[in-house]
Amino acid sequence: MGVLVSVSIGDVARLAGVSRTTVSHVISGKRPVSDAVEGRVRSAMTELGYAPSRMAQNLASGTTRTMGLLVPDIGNGFFADIAKGVERTAIAGGYNMLLCNTGWNLERELFYLETLKSRAVDGVVYAAGVPAPTSQLTGLLGGLPVVAVDEELDDVAQVTVVSDNRVGGRLAAEHLAALGHTRALVAGATPGLASSRLRVEGFSDAWLERTGRAPLVAEGTFEVASGYRLAQEHLGALRDGEITAVFCLNDMVAFGLMQALSENGIDVPGSCSVVGFDDVFAARHVGPGLTTVRQDAVGLGEVAARLLLEILENGEARPQGVRVLPVDLVERRSTGGVRGRGACHG
Repeated sequence: MGVLVSVSIGDVARLAGVSRTTVSHVISGKRPVSDAVEGRVRSAMTELGYAPSRMAQNLASGTTRTMGLLVPDIGNGFFADIAKGVERTAIAGGYNMLLCNTGWNLERELFYLETLKSRAVDGVVYAAGVPAPTSQLTGLLGGLPVVAVDEELDDVAQVTVVSDNRVGGRLAAEHLAALGHTRALVAGATPGLASSRLRVEGFSDAWLERTGRAPLVAEGTFEVASGYRLAQEHLGALRDGEITAVFCLNDMVAFGLMQALSENGIDVPGSCSVVGFDDVFAARHVGPGLTTVRQDAVGLGEVAARLLLEILENGEARPQGVRVLPVDLVERRSTGGVRGRGACHG
């Protein structure tokens, strides 16, 4: 049985009579060499049976062909779909993707940023979960191409991709007001997150226009447990009809809130209408189906990754600014007229 011999770039250089650096230039194609020298290197590679590994190619080219993706909760279908869009686009562009799930934890988020930089990723698609000081982010990401998705990262990201959150909030308000509701709760407002602020502003402005009232706004996080807690905290008002409609700032909050309402005998939509935001896969399968503002999460990921590829491939000709994707309202059975009067949607 023969013994397999590992062939190195140094072996190729010795046989071709050139330096290791010259062999690297031939492999990467980044710097010109004479036809004669390239011919000797190629012949030596063939004779020795040398096929450059991905690592060797990366070292030669100065790139890892890898992009990092940070998301706050991969268990949330919205962020899972963003990851799907980023991965699909990265692979099509010849890149790998490293996924980091930060769990809405700032320390873990900063740790992953350090990890991605130490692994020499070429760029980062960043779905920020917890607001971090710009100075910290700049220190960790300085010089690394960054595309922000879902949240704006001023002074850190070269370009940002978001959904039209303000319009989404307005669509939710107009839908509930058209059903006759005048007393609404906005659940899950998260300080420091632009997406949360814009959804609240869009809803509040439209609600005031339509009903002459300001909605009650309750702070929380974009998690199921937050929705459950907020329902418990406002249980009296929900039971007494002081609140007849709830706009949840994402679908996870809506799922938690609807669970608490069900456990406490409050019918949806008979006693309380609920609107979410995202339209994750589960939204159409919960009982009742969740009326929600749909955003194209896969599309957000695809656009973000495509913009990062443009930055990586074009060097100084970098895209800048904010790209805004449209949203629309999906009507299901979680909304209806006040106290069950009016139409419900399937």
